[in-house]
Amino acid sequence: MTTTAARSPGEIRQVITASSLGTVFEWYDFFIWGTLTTSGILQRVFFPAGDEVLATLLAWATFAVGFAFRPLGAIVFGYLGDKLGRKYTFLVTITLMGGATAGIGLVPSYAAIGAAAPVLIIALRIAQGLALGGEYGGAAIYVAEHSPPGRAGFYTSFIQASVVGGFILSLAVVLFFKGLVSTDGWQDWGWRLPFLFSILLLVVSLWMRFRLSESPVFKAMKAEGRTAGNPFVESFTYPGNLKRLFVALFGIGAGLTVIWYTSMFSVLAFLQGPMRIEETAAQLITAAGALGGLVFYIATGAWSDRVGRKKPIVIGYALTLLLLFPLFWMLGWASAGAVPGGEKFVPGPGQIVLMVAAILGLMALSGLTYGSVAALLAEMFPARIRYSSMSIPYHFGTGYFGGFLPLISAYVVSQTGDPFSGLWYTWGVVLMALIVTWWGLEEPVLEVVPA
Repeated sequence: MTTTAARSPGEIRQVITASSLGTVFEWYDFFIWGTLTTSGILQRVFFPAGDEVLATLLAWATFAVGFAFRPLGAIVFGYLGDKLGRKYTFLVTITLMGGATAGIGLVPSYAAIGAAAPVLIIALRIAQGLALGGEYGGAAIYVAEHSPPGRAGFYTSFIQASVVGGFILSLAVVLFFKGLVSTDGWQDWGWRLPFLFSILLLVVSLWMRFRLSESPVFKAMKAEGRTAGNPFVESFTYPGNLKRLFVALFGIGAGLTVIWYTSMFSVLAFLQGPMRIEETAAQLITAAGALGGLVFYIATGAWSDRVGRKKPIVIGYALTLLLLFPLFWMLGWASAGAVPGGEKFVPGPGQIVLMVAAILGLMALSGLTYGSVAALLAEMFPARIRYSSMSIPYHFGTGYFGGFLPLISAYVVSQTGDPFSGLWYTWGVVLMALIVTWWGLEEPVLEVVPA
């Protein structure tokens, strides 16, 4: 197979660094809403007072709105990415994301402008969802198409780890600004600072990404006049692509995303809610587990270069079905001391160690199912329609199965009173994903030049 021109280690590092940091910043922008929702601030500010459960469900529904529009962003920006190029498309997406995030920090409260507040918030979350629908595919493909033969899993694993990095950064920034202002100041106006912080991240991202060159695969296709006429239509008409789209949506996107959100946001909500752990302590514990778990993403990506993409994902799904409930039971057991409806508390050192260990177990499951996925999705589809073909099923899968997970889980828990009952949604989706992946996923090979 013909390969693209060799690139120096310095060039590869620049590609990975710029793409990964941009991905961290973009997911930070998207996740900051979820991070602050778990603390109860946003539902108090932007929604009617009087019913705490309803306000929480509305806040998580607003979180889900962004995910609902990710597929549309994937269609629009996937089309542009296949027609105009990878680099300039994800410059547009990161600008849209940064502007929308800063805008959320400027929206007046429900008490000040009434129903206009949630309407504005929903509009900005839609803009974030559209941007994210185009960002992930662009960054993943850009790195994959720059990777040396046989190393795409390792190099693109940094993109996967960057998604976790965005979640960790959201927690770190929240903790930083909470430490700068008084408790009353944080509740009143300080919570807006993490949203406005996005302006600085946007400037850094644009500076780094403007320095990158276009993907060598896209440049070769452009020079030869072999880009797709209509990438969206071709994604559904290219021979064999319908099956690949089906597997990418129901086998890959749906499964990996429910594990990811369960390992991150469900853990944080579980600790701060039913387990009654003090807010800052819960955020630090979750961040520590997530930070330690980054290694699983990198290791899985490198492992997949040797054993193939399918094996780690299938193993990860099977282990999730076995270990999901036990790991959350471990979290609950480690939180012993909580009094239902009582004051929140700070756990002791031994409890914290057990909690972090449980979170690391969940992160290992997420790493197995997510670490090699950027390379897998890039390899599944032909270069001329790659941006569209990987983005559409990925964002339908992650947007709907994963994006609505906090809302569905919170609703199930509110109806049953069992803090573990929401996990059945994750378990059921993973079972479906395991069956589809086992049946339909074939080992792909990255097309590095257009065939």
